Amino acid sequence: MPTVSRRNRRRDTPPPRTGSSEIETLRGFLDYLRTSIAAKVDGVPEPQVRKAGVPSGTNLLGLLNHLTFVERSTFLGDEVTDWQATFQAAPADSVADVVARYRKTVERANDVLDGCTDLGAPVPRPRPERPAPSIRWALTHMIEETGRHAGHADILRELIDGATGR
Repeated sequence: MPTVSRRNRRRDTPPPRTGSSEIETLRGFLDYLRTSIAAKVDGVPEPQVRKAGVPSGTNLLGLLNHLTFVERSTFLGDEVTDWQATFQAAPADSVADVVARYRKTVERANDVLDGCTDLGAPVPRPRPERPAPSIRWALTHMIEETGRHAGHADILRELIDGATGR
């Protein structure tokens, strides 16, 4: 078990104080979680970032890779045929590659969300014939999904180097 040094003690960032509207609150919390999960992966060296911390094979880089696919599916309409495969980053992908791809995907998702004012409306889709969830459902789902995996990442990161906090 790693020892906790002064450098890697808990440094928490409190939840955001968002605007008063529902959409500002949902987007504020989602962005807070997105920042948290990317920070958990950023700076972790190879091979620890790919090391499975539990018998299921879950690893830090795989979690961020998976969330990239979830964001793309939910907000951009991309089809994913093998969700289990998304939990592993390609061997050729560096940590910086996966983090950059996640941040670019978040940026694209936010571009879509910037044009949405009605939470009850469906998420815009490049192929309108495919059914889409409401903006409210999509935001709530991404908060749940990102929060769940951010919790996994907290534990995996602590096992790697003792770092805790958001």
